[in-house]
Amino acid sequence: MAGLFDLTGRVALVTGGTKGMGLAMSQALAEHGATVLVSSRSQEASDEAAATINEAIGADRAIGFACHAGKKEQLQAIVDKATSLGGADIVVGNAGVNPHYGPMSDISDEQFDKTISTNVKANNWLTTAVAPGMIERGRGGSIMFTSSVASFHASPVLGTYAISKIAVLSLMRNLALELGPHGIRVNAICPGLIKTDFAKALWDDPGRTHRAISEIPLGRLGEAEDLAGTCMYLASDASKYVTGQALTVCGGSFMWR
Repeated sequence: MAGLFDLTGRVALVTGGTKGMGLAMSQALAEHGATVLVSSRSQEASDEAAATINEAIGADRAIGFACHAGKKEQLQAIVDKATSLGGADIVVGNAGVNPHYGPMSDISDEQFDKTISTNVKANNWLTTAVAPGMIERGRGGSIMFTSSVASFHASPVLGTYAISKIAVLSLMRNLALELGPHGIRVNAICPGLIKTDFAKALWDDPGRTHRAISEIPLGRLGEAEDLAGTCMYLASDASKYVTGQALTVCGGSFMWR
């Protein structure tokens, strides 16, 4: 059981991996032995994140790779890069957008389409690109998507984002069903309110933060590092009989839902 979380020899790719939760998850994978392709739209940002990880772990296991998650050909390119390294064993679809904050009646068609395309369609593209290689190599694999507790309820300001994130859960379950016979597991992580730049509009206000914390049994907002352990669990053999599940990381605020 000592090697339950050992990822030595495995290859991981992470979209949206250069900051916040994505960076924390990328570093956790590298710390436990995986070769990790860390990606964002920018090659510079991807290289900087990889360098930060390598310095932190004292080894060169992170590689920066520019990948726009909303572009199918770029997702194929990062999968091809993973193949050149031996083939992706672990995939973290963490890239996401929320271009509109406010009522759905005010969202433009362009913003709506961008939200659905990047948050949902891109994860299907990514899986479609990576799964054939996983099947051919015959060693299974772990795919995980970042959803959100926003998928659990209606919101006056995050409506389309919430729609996209509950669609991610449905996508995950269908892919888990389809890929399970090949030993490929597909799961989702549903973060609560995490103190990252992405969610700054939700926590960068003392009154709003106080109200949020009052509803969190653990009494604090989440930090990006709080997602690292969940990612490691899903990536490793510790979860080898877990698929089609949404793991909620929210400090207990959604334990009743």
